[in-house]
Amino acid sequence: MSGFSFLRPPRAALLRCAPAVPAGAVCGCGVVHATPVRIGRRAVLGALAAGTVLGSLPSPLRAAVPAGPLERPDVTIGFVPISCAAPLIMAEAQGFFTQEGLRVQLQKTANWALVRDRLLDGHLDASHLLSPMPLALSLGLGGNAPHAVRVASMQNLNGQAITLALRHHDRRDPRQWKGMTFAIPFEFSMHNLLLRAYLARHGLDPDHDVTLRVTAPPDMVANLRAGNIDGFLGPEPFNQRAVIEEVGFVHILTAEIWDGHPCCAFGMTAAFMDANPNTAAALQRAMIRAADFMQQPDNRAQAARIMAQPRYLNQPELVIRQSLTGHYADGLGVVRDNPRRAAYSPYPYPSMAVWIMSQFERWGYLKGPVDYRDVAQQVFLIDAVRQQAQAMNLPQPADGGDNWPSFNIMGQHFDPDHPSFFNQG
Repeated sequence: MSGFSFLRPPRAALLRCAPAVPAGAVCGCGVVHATPVRIGRRAVLGALAAGTVLGSLPSPLRAAVPAGPLERPDVTIGFVPISCAAPLIMAEAQGFFTQEGLRVQLQKTANWALVRDRLLDGHLDASHLLSPMPLALSLGLGGNAPHAVRVASMQNLNGQAITLALRHHDRRDPRQWKGMTFAIPFEFSMHNLLLRAYLARHGLDPDHDVTLRVTAPPDMVANLRAGNIDGFLGPEPFNQRAVIEEVGFVHILTAEIWDGHPCCAFGMTAAFMDANPNTAAALQRAMIRAADFMQQPDNRAQAARIMAQPRYLNQPELVIRQSLTGHYADGLGVVRDNPRRAAYSPYPYPSMAVWIMSQFERWGYLKGPVDYRDVAQQVFLIDAVRQQAQAMNLPQPADGGDNWPSFNIMGQHFDPDHPSFFNQG
């Protein structure tokens, strides 16, 4: 969490509770209550964007504990085969789901649009998600009706890169990229938002000076080789795959754009969490443990071996290992070391959500007034993550308990109290 400044104490979440929640389970409001909750359902989620407070909260329990029988021990979870899914894969491989009494079926999914559709239609009970997706879905962006989706835990930080075709080895200044075509995995992705911010920081208009093309991550390297794109901001292991196949080079890691930026999350619909609070809590605990496992450097090589298997990423172990450990060839003849290339943390800070929504507005995805802070608290359930992690005696982040840290992004200060200032820089 280096580079964060901590400006204020944590705020109490202004969220609605489910109509009936056992003690010790994750409530739909995002906290774990000491006593059972029994309140009336008096409003609909359409109030989300307005930030309406739909119920007062009982005092949260400091130590989250298993709350009783699982409502749904058999759970189907979707994932896209990229390195960001490492905690989810490790939760299965290391037995964290099993230890919670869960029988999980991981369902490999080709692209993010399919993940979205399967989560919303109930084919998936939970899923690996790009961290902007739950916000976009909850706000009804992209032509979709609003669907309340919650971030039960973050999966990873950093772990992406801008990769350029080798033919552009002498065009390292982004001001020279006018007219280029770049691939991104999804509109509502950190890849899109970070690339836009990076281009704008160097004087380019991402909507007019370049072309941004949504491309499934496994297809990015092939498109780079074929000359269909000039580069991509994409997930691992495909940046490193482009290097190994000698078709591209790593221009910059996203850890060098914003160290500690969110990337992928683990999410469920509000309806699923409300109907299955014990199951949701068990899933959340397993994912918190998995993120902690992945953050340990000594576990990265083992994770690479597991993730390389056909049922997971089906990619060369060497490629995955270089992207996980940060000891890698850059494609221009240099071996580099950056242990922050990939990082893992379960904590979904609401101030991260504020930055994401401010970029939605900046680039025209979000129209009309939205209370960023209230929406952020409703979607990014950091209070429940803190309580669960503390109950499991896992190391606490060095954030002083602040849910609203500011960030340093490309040398520019982002204050969640004044998000528009960043867009003017």
